[in-house]
Amino acid sequence: MKTDLKSLTLPELEAEMLLIGEKKFRAKQIYRWLHVKYADSFSQMSDLSENLRAKLEENYTIGSLKQVKKLVSKIDNTTKYLFELDNNCIIESVFMQYSYGNTVCISTQAGCRMGCTFCASTLDGVEKSLSPSEMLSQVYEIEKDKGETVSGVVLMGSGEPLDNYDNVIKFIKLINSKEGKNMGQRHITLSTCGLINKIYELADEDLQITLAVSLHAPNDMIRNRIMPVSKANPMDKLLQACRDYVAKTNRRITFEYSLIKDVNDSAENAKELAEKLKGLLCHVNLIPVNDVKERDYVRSTNEAVKRFEGILTSRGIETTVRRKLGSDIDAACGQLRKRYKDEKR
Repeated sequence: MKTDLKSLTLPELEAEMLLIGEKKFRAKQIYRWLHVKYADSFSQMSDLSENLRAKLEENYTIGSLKQVKKLVSKIDNTTKYLFELDNNCIIESVFMQYSYGNTVCISTQAGCRMGCTFCASTLDGVEKSLSPSEMLSQVYEIEKDKGETVSGVVLMGSGEPLDNYDNVIKFIKLINSKEGKNMGQRHITLSTCGLINKIYELADEDLQITLAVSLHAPNDMIRNRIMPVSKANPMDKLLQACRDYVAKTNRRITFEYSLIKDVNDSAENAKELAEKLKGLLCHVNLIPVNDVKERDYVRSTNEAVKRFEGILTSRGIETTVRRKLGSDIDAACGQLRKRYKDEKR
């Protein structure tokens, strides 16, 4: 199998050039074509000799994605993409506009095996863990399609990023590389459903990214019901891992909390959650759950959302309610991908 050059760091690319008898400096030229100019083929690399381009064509490949569907919100220009991988797997990405810049939500796996019952991404399990190149390509293809610069990335689409740990860490280092996209790590958010051992491993990486932990419940009884992964990652140990992460990195953690009517949105739930998070450097992001037709969950009422937010803030927990983007295009995780796959079947 040919090596995908887009997944290589600059030092790795330099080593490859030496292996094929080329000068080390060629790596920087190629790296720039891949990560600044977003070249899709070696033939586009016009400052390389024909001989070198032929050699690259023979020995290497450039990872790419095929856009198979795009939906643009008429409300806020949020754009949802479906991309097809080389092995015919389908992934999805979302382009979002904010006052502070453009952000892309990318997938780290095709599907997911975590089994969260409120998410459509997990309904068919995981088909593939994405390479660094396949993650980068989501950002690069969207930039080319929109004709706009993307200044932030959230790893919050299909898949559990920490279940694809090595590739995700390499993606972060590649997109942060000053010779490439040069995206600041503080503009990168990684969302996890709470794999405790991997959170400790991540703390040792010395990164400046934002860690978002999908909590979605104030206790193990509710969390075990809606998030099977919680049984192996109990809440008390998870929150201790979060405290240790903050102590090690000095970075505030975001807790994602999807509000589900009559499941986790009561005043008692809010009070219990506030008590659990007391003293922890954190921010709670409340998310009125998106309806997934395969599940029985219903979105919390606006009154319940405001009550929940009020209880948390009154107890000193910084809290916001996520602004719903792309409500007219099914921008929730996994919805468009699931419908597309069902139609293809």
